[in-house]
Amino acid sequence: MTHVTTHILDATTGTPASGVAVTLAPLDGTTIEAATTDADGRLALGPERLDDGDYALTFATGAYFRAKGVASFHPVVTVAFTVSGDAHLHVPLLLSPFAYSTYRGS
Repeated sequence: MTHVTTHILDATTGTPASGVAVTLAPLDGTTIEAATTDADGRLALGPERLDDGDYALTFATGAYFRAKGVASFHPVVTVAFTVSGDAHLHVPLLLSPFAYSTYRGS
């Protein structure tokens, strides 16, 4: 299993947000991996283990909503987090056109 996974739910439709581009990078901005969420809104990124440090997942939320013909406020959502130790990290995103929430999942 890769070190970082995410699951995006579109709160406006109550369905997974498929086709969202997501980038994993350290805070210096050097891309580690970029991919898009699957039909269930899920994605695994990065190597099996990330070095300790600060990283970010950047979600292309504006492009997702534009493709659906929906106006939105956030062109991207960036969630910064700290890796410390070997624990697997799950970073879920609950998304709507004008708000989002996240937490450290399991």
